[in-house]
Amino acid sequence: MSDDITIVACPTCGIQVEWSENSPFRPFCNKRCQLIDLVEWAEEKKRISSDLQITHNEDWSDANSY
Repeated sequence: MSDDITIVACPTCGIQVEWSENSPFRPFCNKRCQLIDLVEWAEEKKRISSDLQITHNEDWSDANSY
């Protein structure tokens, strides 16, 4: 096992963060940056791109699969 320490940049502010149990909010530097990121996802400022097109009238629920 290696003793190398992995350092990553906080996705919100860019501060260097140690990727270990010493950094409970990893990859974020603190709770504030973690919450800023969460709000951006909730407000749909961030999204995962996809070629899949779902329309509002499409029944994609699992409720009818029984």
